[in-house]
Amino acid sequence: MRDSFLAVKGRPGNVVFDLDGVVFLGSEAISGAGAALSAIAAHGAKVLFATNNATKTTEYIAKRIESTTGYKPESGAIVTSATAVAASLGPEDDPVLMVGEPGLAETLRAAGRATTDDSSAARTVVVGLDRGITYKKLEAASTAIRRGARFIATNTDVSFPTPDGPAPGAGAIVAAVASATGTDPEVAGKPHPAMVRHVTALLGPGKTWMVGDRPDTDLALARAAGWTAVLTLSGITQDVAEVPPDLRPDLVIDSVADLVELFE
Repeated sequence: MRDSFLAVKGRPGNVVFDLDGVVFLGSEAISGAGAALSAIAAHGAKVLFATNNATKTTEYIAKRIESTTGYKPESGAIVTSATAVAASLGPEDDPVLMVGEPGLAETLRAAGRATTDDSSAARTVVVGLDRGITYKKLEAASTAIRRGARFIATNTDVSFPTPDGPAPGAGAIVAAVASATGTDPEVAGKPHPAMVRHVTALLGPGKTWMVGDRPDTDLALARAAGWTAVLTLSGITQDVAEVPPDLRPDLVIDSVADLVELFE
């Protein structure tokens, strides 16, 4: 694998990793993830992380990566769909009504955005994964959008991987709001342009690899950005035959641990 693949694709200057199902699964690290991340960084490649999970801040995620894998991410190495949303908003979009968890609110407020629970005042509605979702929240978001508020989804992933199998993702909630309003949202997360711009701004020199477990987000992001697409079978996708022909990866691995041999 190492010689033939590197001969064609070359050694990367940047490796961008998805998180859920790639670096960890639930509360546990994917076996060998820490060693792989450390080996890649030791060989001079810039290690970045791009996740559609908007429920946690980048500071929280950095601590989680270190506590589960032993690898400490560099400052500024983590991009989430929440930070992609924040980067796409300006003062003219305030105040923002959110359907989401505390990490999304913290991220938007840290970026200087004002928030509100008042559907009549909201100029923007941001919808993400919310495991405390209520009818009242859906009603407020829908009312604001029908009154003309900008509608942004953190992502439209219909599920995310857990040790017990896929759980409903942000896309399930976004779909409810879109159905209630007859309005399609702007989408900030992978593989959409906001995330492409956000990650690209952090890249160093050299080629870029995208390592992920979802064809519709990770592999699609790689294709949209012109990067090498690496599929790991440790998360949502269990069989490469499940991948649509237009999103076929450049390399398939069982887990990120397999990347170590490429960097020895």
